[in-house]
Amino acid sequence: MKKLLLLTTGGTIASIEGENGLGPGLKAEELLRYLSNDHSNYTIDWQSLMDIDSTNMQPEHWTEIAVAVYENYSQYDGFVITHGTDTMAYTSAALSYMLQNVDKPVVITGSQVPITFKKTDAKKNIQDAVRFACDGIGGVYVVFDRRVILGTRAIKLRTKSYDAFESINYPYVAFIHDMEIEYKKRVPEAKPGTLKLDTSLNTDVCLLKLHPGIKPEFLDSLKGSYKGVVIESYGSGGIPFEKRNLLEKVNELIDAGIVVVITTQCLEEGEDISVYEVGRKVNQKAIIRSRNMNTEAIVPKLMWALGKTEDPSEVKKIMEMPIADDINI
Repeated sequence: MKKLLLLTTGGTIASIEGENGLGPGLKAEELLRYLSNDHSNYTIDWQSLMDIDSTNMQPEHWTEIAVAVYENYSQYDGFVITHGTDTMAYTSAALSYMLQNVDKPVVITGSQVPITFKKTDAKKNIQDAVRFACDGIGGVYVVFDRRVILGTRAIKLRTKSYDAFESINYPYVAFIHDMEIEYKKRVPEAKPGTLKLDTSLNTDVCLLKLHPGIKPEFLDSLKGSYKGVVIESYGSGGIPFEKRNLLEKVNELIDAGIVVVITTQCLEEGEDISVYEVGRKVNQKAIIRSRNMNTEAIVPKLMWALGKTEDPSEVKKIMEMPIADDINI
């Protein structure tokens, strides 16, 4: 008999119609009424942590969720977290860094349609999340539309369809078929050690998406406000140096002590700044390479790394080190 804890944060799954449109309104105990009556292999308790649309989710909320898991860790065999879909991938990645040595399942789910609606995907998703949590596979995961995705590899690709999430640059962990879980990826056993809570975050991080015509002077405005900048460049990750010279401004950011991460706007296969001149001209010793990490993982990881140290060389080591299978080298 597994003992689970449901942590609710709001989101579409718990939303109801209001004067200004859909907004979170159902509490944890109300969500549980929609679970299957077959509880023969588990018991489940609940806590309502917050009641927000995930568009309003902030790094401080990630910390609250991580602390809730940590404080209840010894009392439960697994955790199910209901969450809005818009920032679910950021939260799942953040928890993957803040909860170290996780040897119990921490499963995040939600829905595209509120659980009280007739054509909802919420009932299926929460039941699947509970089913996977009962299987005892340690780590942080997103369970959505019968798919199990590693916490650092989930991306929301669709705004309305039930199959909203994909696993990018990494195999799906499993598919859930009613009572059967079909594993596709062997999950590494958790490393020995006691669960460690590490919620030190420096949120002075900016995500900048390049586009043709962007003014180099815009990068000057980042100085003094940010400790880290993530640049979503094109293709393999080069930086423009002709006409509007962004490369010069990137070097100025680095000289100012700001850590700069290079990634790509392409969803699959990652950056490789070693291929083209536009990549090789970048300061290879100072720039942080993201390889095939998802942006949704890069941003919280950079906040987490900067929370430990502001030494650019140390931040580079942390960022380029695979954690929770966020990078394939």
